[in-house]
Amino acid sequence: MAGIEDVARLAGVSTATVSRALSGKDVVSEKARQKVEEAARELGYIASHSAYTLATGRNRNIGVVMPYVDRWFFSSALEAIESTLIEHGYDLTLYNMSGGAEQRKKIFTDFLLRKRVDAVITLAVHPDEEELAQLDKMKKPIIAIGGQVHGARSLSMNDHDAGKLATEHLLSLGHTRVANISGAVKTDREFNQADKRREGYLEAMHEAGLETRKNWLVEADYTAQGAYKVAKQMLGDPKNSPTAIFANSDEMGFGAMMAAKDLGLRVPEDISVIGIDNHDMAELFGLTTIDQNVRAQGAEAARLLISVLSDPTLDSHVNVEEDVEWPVSLLIRSSTARPAVGAR
Repeated sequence: MAGIEDVARLAGVSTATVSRALSGKDVVSEKARQKVEEAARELGYIASHSAYTLATGRNRNIGVVMPYVDRWFFSSALEAIESTLIEHGYDLTLYNMSGGAEQRKKIFTDFLLRKRVDAVITLAVHPDEEELAQLDKMKKPIIAIGGQVHGARSLSMNDHDAGKLATEHLLSLGHTRVANISGAVKTDREFNQADKRREGYLEAMHEAGLETRKNWLVEADYTAQGAYKVAKQMLGDPKNSPTAIFANSDEMGFGAMMAAKDLGLRVPEDISVIGIDNHDMAELFGLTTIDQNVRAQGAEAARLLISVLSDPTLDSHVNVEEDVEWPVSLLIRSSTARPAVGAR
């Protein structure tokens, strides 16, 4: 059975270089890494995980915590995180909090504190002070995707500004009767994204000197089905229906568009719709959206965490407050247009 010395001899490098190359460390040149990987494949050599753990105290395994696994945002971000981690020689352990408060407690006070993970990424999950203190005590860095965390690294878009940009796009087209389908509080309690996006909408309407009627401010559960129900009621009102809808997510935008169709309304001739995300189905629906490039967010969070783990001085600042604001952009498609004459 081939050993590390055999790989080093065939690749023409030192055993230390073999160890660094196969562990995914960036200090090895790409040329050397390729030579080592080719030699290892030729000899059938597989690096010993237990030996690596014993020598470094690390497992090359990252824990990822999220509230759902069956929704587009989370599955897309997870796909990118996993791909990036594999590229750098890391494994991933997924923790799903769909079981509620008791399951969350077990994850943060037991599973994440075991030696099986080196660090943690959370998606739309805000660790509280106690949870963060436990991770800090165990020398496990964390990065949160979805909002800022006091005392920890985070990467997130500015939800307020995204909501305002979406609304301003509709206003720039000449719409004055603009509604907002926001996320229900119970489905979005970690970072208050729903409130922040609605605040951006309200600010844009206020700055334009426009009213916001009560029946234009509705909530759904971030699904197309949920938005379909509330949008159909709103658009079916013969006296107070809007000419444009800002939905807090693309999936809710899809629901609003389907509700309009069922009522015999044309998009965008009779009703304009804009969402947030740039969902994989958004182009098919022709949905104008605020693109937050979800997969790139996941990949960047993984790279940032790998960089943190590579810092030789990490023990002195395991978790520090460093917020990276993720850029977004307006992506205009066919679901938004100027309102019909006399329908503003």
